[in-house]
Amino acid sequence: MLYTKVLGISGSPRKGNSLFLLKEALESAKGVDPDSVHTQLYSIKGKIFNPCIACRNCKDHDGDCVHKDDFEELREFWLDADVIIYSVPVYHMSVPGQLKCFIDRLGNSMSGKFRSKMPEGVYALPKLLKIIGSIAQGIHIFSGQEHTITDLINHTLMMQSIPVAGDMWESYIGAGGWTVNLIDRDGFEKLAKGDDIGVKVAIKASKDLGRRSVELAKIIQSGILASKALLGKDPVYQPVINMLEKRNAV
Repeated sequence: MLYTKVLGISGSPRKGNSLFLLKEALESAKGVDPDSVHTQLYSIKGKIFNPCIACRNCKDHDGDCVHKDDFEELREFWLDADVIIYSVPVYHMSVPGQLKCFIDRLGNSMSGKFRSKMPEGVYALPKLLKIIGSIAQGIHIFSGQEHTITDLINHTLMMQSIPVAGDMWESYIGAGGWTVNLIDRDGFEKLAKGDDIGVKVAIKASKDLGRRSVELAKIIQSGILASKALLGKDPVYQPVINMLEKRNAV
């Protein structure tokens, strides 16, 4: 059996609408194959992520960050996952600052963390090949949801991973939604009990994204293991091969 780990990250400093949509996505992801799909929900609410100060400590100390906060815990969850689903509120046309701090430090720490696993003179990031889906929601329509998702897609590509969306027509590049000007933290939950088409679309898009993320991960995992004799010759694939072999006892 090919096991797949799904990490859902609620990138909101509050407990509310982003968490609601993320739970819809994770439930759908688990439903692909409950026996082989493990889901984990992580919220940045109450967590501390200091900003990167470009001190380069992580470059010289195997990815170890000079800040001692909640970064390392989430980084290890992130690295251990096959699928990452971000669900975020739109803050100033992008992601909240806490999550941006994590993303900045994640990217910078990777070269240090994997440097010792690369041959002498090779400074490339490994092909992590994680499947990453993005959900963005706001109070207003046309208030930065697609821009925020695009920022997360750029992050995905920089992390040598693969972006995924749900199904059209509800989802082009991710799942986006708005709470019809409700500022309530449980706005989506309240509106879901009615017949607002925009809310129903956001929920369906989130569910589709969760399902498609796991399906694509299964395809990628199978392909990596089937091609390990070929891919294993290139050191940038070795970390993901090692992770899959260890998890699945291949």
